[in-house]
Amino acid sequence: MRCAPRKQKLKIVCCLLLFSATTGSGFAGPLTLEDALATAESAHPDMLLAQADRESALAEREIASSRQDTSIKFEGILRSGRPSIGNGNYSDDNSVRLTARKTLLDFGRSSNAELAAQYELNAREAYLTTMLNNRRMEIMTRYFDVLLADMSNTVESELTSVYYTTFQQGKDRLELGQISIVDLAELESKYRDTVEKRSASAQRQRITRLLLANAMNRPGILPVDLEDPKLPGNQRTLPDYESLLPIMLDNNPRLRAQREMLAASQKRIESLRAENGPVLDAEVQAADYSRIAITRDNVSAGLILSWPLYQGNRTKSLVALEMAQFNKLQAATEKLKLELTQAFLESYLDITQLQSAARNAVSTYVDYRDLQLDRSRGLYELELKSNLGTSMAGTAEARMRARQVEYQLALSFARLEALMGMPLSQTEPK
Repeated sequence: MRCAPRKQKLKIVCCLLLFSATTGSGFAGPLTLEDALATAESAHPDMLLAQADRESALAEREIASSRQDTSIKFEGILRSGRPSIGNGNYSDDNSVRLTARKTLLDFGRSSNAELAAQYELNAREAYLTTMLNNRRMEIMTRYFDVLLADMSNTVESELTSVYYTTFQQGKDRLELGQISIVDLAELESKYRDTVEKRSASAQRQRITRLLLANAMNRPGILPVDLEDPKLPGNQRTLPDYESLLPIMLDNNPRLRAQREMLAASQKRIESLRAENGPVLDAEVQAADYSRIAITRDNVSAGLILSWPLYQGNRTKSLVALEMAQFNKLQAATEKLKLELTQAFLESYLDITQLQSAARNAVSTYVDYRDLQLDRSRGLYELELKSNLGTSMAGTAEARMRARQVEYQLALSFARLEALMGMPLSQTEPK
């Protein structure tokens, strides 16, 4: 096989330089998977939305816990009137009052409302954990996509060089009358196809880097060099499915959030039902009056019992509305259990398949390509055949397939642990 002409080499080098200049890394040295995953907690819009929901739930809890706080009220009254006995003239009857009131007992209104708000906050925190797991999965997926795009571009570039050389050789052979114009057109067609594929793979390199930058919340800062991770976790032995499933159902963040939302709804129902019960308040008042009367106290203290005797259908309707919400949450929880059980089984089976059948198949394919490359090198040195470039491209493609299996395996392990809500190492008996 003859090397590509200097003009073709120069064109390839210029394209690579242009790609590096337009991307701009913004990172010191090659980007590692650990560095990329460390950006998962950055101020990404998805994380900001989840954090805003948590802050709203926190504020709701503060509101609920303040229902029994002491209230202090000042009143200033300007008034005039005339007594029922006396000269009948109007005189000032002004007053100022300072009143402090605190609810002592409301028989479940405040306590249940506060518990409901706390359960709601727990749910939002679980959702925040789910969002963080999703962010990590997204970053990991985009990171592997970039590595695969680079490997694919290497394969396509090698094939382009091979078919370019074959096409140039075909021109020489046509002049010597060794092939027909139809044969040359076939060689050119193959070359043009590989050029188109290489161009598409180069575009894929840039697109995958853009998606990775966005996933890392660094839009416009496209990483150039990525380090291929070793992924030692892929060698882990997977425990039995039957032992992991109960752990997943107990610890899955989304399922925990649903349970907390159910508990919050239940407490809201109890709080609403308590609206028909009494309220006991303590009140202390200090006052001063412009008109003196024996029935007025400058300082007073007392207990006030309020008991609503009739409120129409107001409380009943609110309870019915919250009951409907509770039933909706309960149905959603059962549906989520089915979805998570299916997703967990799929991830578990993916790991077992990738660790056994997929690895064996791709390992055999890599060994075959290595043997094919060795034979092609030998024949090339003996000048019997010139398919060395094709064999090199085939070897690169086989190694890409092997890495793709490892990337898929790492993602499946990460997905399984995200579903369980804990690392696999914590599930092992101590």
